[in-house]
Amino acid sequence: MDLNLQGKTALVTGASKGIGLAVAKLLAAEGCNLHLVARSKDTLETAREAIRKRHQIAVALHPLDLSHSDSVPQLAESCRDIDILINNAGAIPGGTLAQIDEARWRAAWDLKVFGYINLTRAFLALMEERGRGVIVNVVGLAGEKMDAGYVAGSAGNAALIAFTKAVGSTSLDKGVRVVGCNPGPVETDRIVTLMKTRAEREFGDAGRWQEYLKKLPLGRAAKAEEVADLVAFLASDRAAYINGTTIPIDGGILQSI
Repeated sequence: MDLNLQGKTALVTGASKGIGLAVAKLLAAEGCNLHLVARSKDTLETAREAIRKRHQIAVALHPLDLSHSDSVPQLAESCRDIDILINNAGAIPGGTLAQIDEARWRAAWDLKVFGYINLTRAFLALMEERGRGVIVNVVGLAGEKMDAGYVAGSAGNAALIAFTKAVGSTSLDKGVRVVGCNPGPVETDRIVTLMKTRAEREFGDAGRWQEYLKKLPLGRAAKAEEVADLVAFLASDRAAYINGTTIPIDGGILQSI
């Protein structure tokens, strides 16, 4: 299926690894020019090299910490004419209410929750001026399937799901779609860290984290590339009538007891 993304320009946050890198690679394969954002310049350069080896597209790098709100105007000024914004940066730590203190909670939300909000605020305005654009928020299943052992993530993701739906409810009036997806467990370094934290808490042995994978649909986590497929589709004109909603990609976990 041709997604009609050839020649468009996308900004991807958290783009140096995991879901963000998978999204960047797929958009590049579809002919999108890219702006890639992450904290580490070195990992961004590695990502750009891998993409340029396979695809003849422009790749600009922005080594920024999006938990600092003053990074947002700088980024918006550098990328005023993007067609697509993929909000993906952020890793909220696992833990119960007693385990996640205020400082860790705020730091995680500054990057993911307020990072998404601040970037959407900046780029939505620019897109509305042109009468076109798409914002895709990669949120997370914990915002729908609440988890006391991942309380900061559940609360933050639930907020971003509501945010996506609220902003998207009127954005199409000015030609801009705001949509999201909610991945369940995905095969990344981050999920290993979360599962090790949970295994240490529940079993007293972080090494037993792989036991959680056996309980998942197909006995595995989703692949980052599978999430990227959904993100690219949502960002494309093929999804022109999908707006103001979030779509789970979880193998059916949300419907399980």
